Amino acid sequence: MAARHETTVLVVDDDQSHRTILQALIKGWGYTVECADDGTKAVELAKQPFDLILMDVRMAVMSGIEALKEIKAYNPAIPILIMTAYSNVESAVEAIKAGAYDYLTKPLDFDMLRLTLERAPEHVSLKAENLELRERLVSSFDPGNIIGRSEGMRRLMDMVAMVAPSEATVLITGESGTGKELIAKAIHVNSPRKNGPLVTVNCAALSETLLESELFGHEKGAFTGADRRREGRFMQANKGTIFLDEIGEISPSVQVKLLRTIQEREVQRVGSDQTLQVDVRIVTATNRDLKVEVEAGRFRQDLYYRLNVMTVTVPPLRERREDIPLLAMYFLHRFAEANRKVAKGFTPQAMDMLLKYDWPGNIRELENAVERAVVLMPVDFVTERELPLSISQLIAPEELKPSVPSDGEILPLDEVEREAIHAALKVTGGNKSEAAKKLGITRKTLLAKLQRE
Repeated sequence: MAARHETTVLVVDDDQSHRTILQALIKGWGYTVECADDGTKAVELAKQPFDLILMDVRMAVMSGIEALKEIKAYNPAIPILIMTAYSNVESAVEAIKAGAYDYLTKPLDFDMLRLTLERAPEHVSLKAENLELRERLVSSFDPGNIIGRSEGMRRLMDMVAMVAPSEATVLITGESGTGKELIAKAIHVNSPRKNGPLVTVNCAALSETLLESELFGHEKGAFTGADRRREGRFMQANKGTIFLDEIGEISPSVQVKLLRTIQEREVQRVGSDQTLQVDVRIVTATNRDLKVEVEAGRFRQDLYYRLNVMTVTVPPLRERREDIPLLAMYFLHRFAEANRKVAKGFTPQAMDMLLKYDWPGNIRELENAVERAVVLMPVDFVTERELPLSISQLIAPEELKPSVPSDGEILPLDEVEREAIHAALKVTGGNKSEAAKKLGITRKTLLAKLQRE
């Protein structure tokens, strides 16, 4: 099979003669070739688009395995061929575990090398097609961009696919910021009611009186300020879907009226004796444990069972870490366009921090972190310096270590202590309480030591 003219290969080898031979050979096969003489340069060059990287294992400045890991952290899709003169199983296993596409031994079998070079782009193309199919499957559920290829997201979308075509009431559970509203939209657009309205109500944002009027409507003069009759959200959603977000926040009196609406499929405006028939599917969401709320007497048991016909649980971001790069890049390009900036990606260190952070605020927190980084980024790549302190502190323990003189001189204890304190304050941005925690002392003790300086 002939190589495609546009296929570009990066050859990385600190042996100049071997590098020159490979460059001439691979060019002769019809590829475009660039070269690097160590792993550090390869990591930098790999930020440009390459179809394949051919890299030696043993190099003086940065080994091929180290460079492989850094490049894969930035660009997991690029195929990397590792070559080495040392044909041992341990190196092969380490390379494959780190994400190498294949492993070749020196002296290279040039026929095998050519065959591997030809197959690698095909492998990546097939992989891209599979990912595209999966992403198309996911995006078909929702025009609002449900992003994710993790096992947790696949299970979630399988569940959405099952419940969407039905008329069953759905309860969506999950932590705050996980994207429950997007799942509600996905259920609606894949249901028989997709041509009808989707009406969303945030139950936590309204007082009891306003929520009742918002849901069921009111007659003119029903309360102060009611200067005209108003249709409620249930009637607005007729023949469609109503999504009640934060359902765990509604008051007992609204719970009673909601239960009646579900049972009888009718609503009654505030200030009216007339009941109106309504044809609507109900989807609700909460970040609370409604079973606990029922046991505590804050939520009606009969309403809970009416709402919980089908349950869809959205996983928190910390349980779907493999989706973090996809989400981060989506937000990066979105906010770069909005802020008229050029953004190519994240440095390996920055992406590593995003992957290690637990994201208590879930996707909403990630979105905010990326937006902040885009606003602050001085170059084309987001570095760890643009990330919020709560994320960048993941590398703080190393920075807390006081410096040790190269000549082996032992510093006085108070000087070592002073260095540690200032390092902690630097890492925490001057937050004395956080600095004290990192140093393992109380805030009062820290203040006392600062006063003695």
